Amino acid sequence: MSRDGEPPVSEDSGAEPEPAPTGDAGDAGDEAAPAGAGDAGGVGGVGAALHAEVRDALAGLAARLDREHERAAHREAVIDRLHEENQRLRRGELQAMLEPVRAALYRLHDQARRESDRLRAPDLAEAPDPRRTAALLAAVADEVADALARLGVERFTVEPGAPYDASRHRPVAVTPVDDPVADGTVTAVQSDGFEQSGKVLRKAAVSVGRLAEPASAARPAEPASAGEATHNGQTTNSG
Repeated sequence: MSRDGEPPVSEDSGAEPEPAPTGDAGDAGDEAAPAGAGDAGGVGGVGAALHAEVRDALAGLAARLDREHERAAHREAVIDRLHEENQRLRRGELQAMLEPVRAALYRLHDQARRESDRLRAPDLAEAPDPRRTAALLAAVADEVADALARLGVERFTVEPGAPYDASRHRPVAVTPVDDPVADGTVTAVQSDGFEQSGKVLRKAAVSVGRLAEPASAARPAEPASAGEATHNGQTTNSG
């Protein structure tokens, strides 16, 4: 027997040493390695697929955002074009509305120029006729009223003696009157009024009559006090 308790092996016996056991433990070890490698490969494949799916989703979202930006830019361009067309139409309508005013001003300019040339003529034989000047000024006022009427603004006049109307008249002066009938009526007209579609744009400037107050009676003399006495029209104090 050997030192370690194992039976001695004789070199002459020709017996070979037994091989190391290769039981189930070895086989299990060999099979465990391929199984672990397969699990790791499966997890890596799922991660790659998820990464590819997220990348595709982000790419689709970016494409949709690009299309939305293009649509927004197109809408802005359409809005800008419509606004420009609207402004152009409004300017055209405004110019069309102002055309009667320009035409009236042309006529006023020509009338004023002709009258000015006539009055400045060196061969003017007679002094200017006040009635002719009054007629010219009335024609100028009528031209202005006609131009305003083309814009929808109508002139209304007020006759003296008409009742004062606060909604259409603007009092600029007060005239004392003795007749009670003239109290609160228009006594003079300073300027005409203008209205549009029944709405007063400018009131007529008028003078309004107001009944004059009667002269106040003389105040009676105050009675003398108890401590005063009157002698010969003079008041003296007895105290």
